[in-house]
Formats: sequence, C-alpha cells, structure tokens
Amino acid sequence: MSPLLAALLAALAALGAAGLVFALARQRAQLRALLELSSQRLENERVKQNAELSAQRANVERVVEKLAEQLKGYEALVRQFDAERREKYGFLDKSLRDASETTGRLAATTEGLRALLDNSRARGQWGERMADDILRASGLKEGVQYLKNRAQDTSATRPDFTFLLPEGHRLHMDVKFPLDNYLRMSGAAAPEERARFKAEFLRDVKARVKEVQKRDYINPAEQTLDYVLLFIPNEQVYGFIHESLPGLIDETLAQKVVLCSPFTLYAVLAVVRQAFDNFHFAQSTQGILKMFGSFMEAYGLFRDRFGRLGEELRKAQGVYDDIEAKSFKRLDQSVAKLERLSKGQDGSPALPGEVVSGKTLSVEKP
Repeated sequence: MSPLLAALLAALAALGAAGLVFALARQRAQLRALLELSSQRLENERVKQNAELSAQRANVERVVEKLAEQLKGYEALVRQFDAERREKYGFLDKSLRDASETTGRLAATTEGLRALLDNSRARGQWGERMADDILRASGLKEGVQYLKNRAQDTSATRPDFTFLLPEGHRLHMDVKFPLDNYLRMSGAAAPEERARFKAEFLRDVKARVKEVQKRDYINPAEQTLDYVLLFIPNEQVYGFIHESLPGLIDETLAQKVVLCSPFTLYAVLAVVRQAFDNFHFAQSTQGILKMFGSFMEAYGLFRDRFGRLGEELRKAQGVYDDIEAKSFKRLDQSVAKLERLSKGQDGSPALPGEVVSGKTLSVEKP
C-alpha cells in the first residue's frame, strides 16, 4: 500500500471514529434528556396517582365509616330481634304448655262426659242442669217464671220444666233425650256400623217425639198452650238431626212438639211469650174498642140531653129578659113614684111619721 493511501485510510478512520464518538455523545445526551423527561413524567404520574389514591382512600374511609354505622344499627336490630325472639319463644313455649295442659283437662272432661252420657239417668240430670243454667243465665227465676219437676194438678204426669205465662197459662218442656245410639255412632270405626247406629238414632228421635206427644203436657184443664217443648241438650246433636232429617221440623210441629237446642231455647221462649203477649194485647184492644163504643153511645145521649137543656135554658133566659124588661121597669117606676110621694117632691105633703130609705119604705110609730 502506498503511503498516500495509507494516510488517506488513516484520515478516514480518524474521521469515522470522531463521528462515531460524536454520534454516541449525541445519543447519550438524547438518552439522558429522554430519561429526565421519563423521570419527570413518572414523578407527575406518581403525584397524580398519590392524589387519586388519597381521594379514593378518603372515599373508602367514608364508605367504611357508613358501613360501620350501618353494621352497628344492624347489630342493635339483631340484638333486639334476638331479645324479642327469646321473649316470644318463651311466651310460645308457655302457651304450648298451657295448651297441652288444657288439652289434657279437656280430654279428661270429655272422657268424664262420655262416661256420664252412657248413663241414661245421668243424661236426664245433665239435661235438666243445662236447661236450668240456660234459664238462669237468661234472667228467668225458678218459682217465678218457671217450675221444675212439678206434677200437674189434673194429671199424673210430671213435666221436667213448666213455664208460667200470663193469666195462668203454662208451657211444658221435656229434657230427656235418647243419645245411646248417637254415642255408639260417634265411636264406631266401620262405616257399616256408623250407618246402622245412625239409622237407629234417627228412629229413636222420632219415637221420642211421639212419646212426648202422648203425654198430657198439652192439657186444657191446666191452661197449657197447644205446644210442648222437647229440649236437645247438645248443639252438635241438634244440628245433626236437622241435617239428617230435613223434614223433621214440619213433622214435629204437626205433632205440636217444638225441638229446641241450648242456643235456641231462650229464643223459643221469647217468641212464645211475645206471641202470647200479642194475643193478650189484641184481646185488650178489643175490650178497649168495646169500651170506646159504649163511651161514644153515652156521649151521644149526653150531648142530646145537654142540647135540650140548653134549649130550655135559652127559653128561660127569654122569659127572664121579658120580665126584666117589662115588669121590673114598671115596678121601678112605681117605687120611684112612691118615694117622691113620701118626700113630698111632687107638691104633696109628706106622710107624717114615714121615713123613706132607698127603695124600702119603713114607718116609725110615735
């Protein structure tokens, strides 16, 4: 290689190295500026993120405080609910215990009642006691409004109850009622047995109505009404009878027997008494109308006689007026003339020894 070429290459190499150094320095400066800009941006972003994080933290803290307050309210509400639950549970537990005890007593009472109803004599006494309690609760008094187990005066029959109505009228009631087959029907398990006991019970009911009808409870000699009451001492039995025998009411009324239950007993008595009072009122009204007719007849006679008396008085008044107008006037004139004569006012001397005073002439003797 020639020295010139070598020098040229060395110069070029030097120029390339210098350019490379300059380019590297420039790139380093640019990189430093870029790093500073990136650092500034990162700082700004960091400040912005810190501000946003502070704001979000403040918002979160506020939300957390509200949640804490709500949680405290919920906690108090839960405690209140728990206290109320314990109280209600205690009350419910006590109510269940009371209900259990009541159910036990009711079962014992029901069993005792069933044992009581199995005895026909006890059933009769139970029916009398129930009817007596209903009458007393209704305000009726024994010995005043009703009698119990009192024999009739004209018959050997002894009604269970006798209700005393106005003017000596009476209404009898029987409380004995057949319940044997009804109890057997209630305790029967097989449908066939229930149907058989039901038919026998309904037959017993009709037979009881006929039996009451044959008694002397409708007795004109005792001034009884034309009906007799048959007391059924159980509302369930009363409803069952009417449900099973819808036409029984008409049949019993045709036989002068009125069926009544504990609820309807007082209502039936009130209707009977009201009907009797209305009949008595109608009779009293007829009597009043009859008395009014007699009064009008007497008043007409009195009016005629009084009119005739008025005519006679008017005639007497005419005679009186005529006498007053004519006779008294002439008499007054004569008396006045006598007075003037006695005083000499007409020119004549007065009579000796005569004293005139007013219209009366008196003579004084010497």
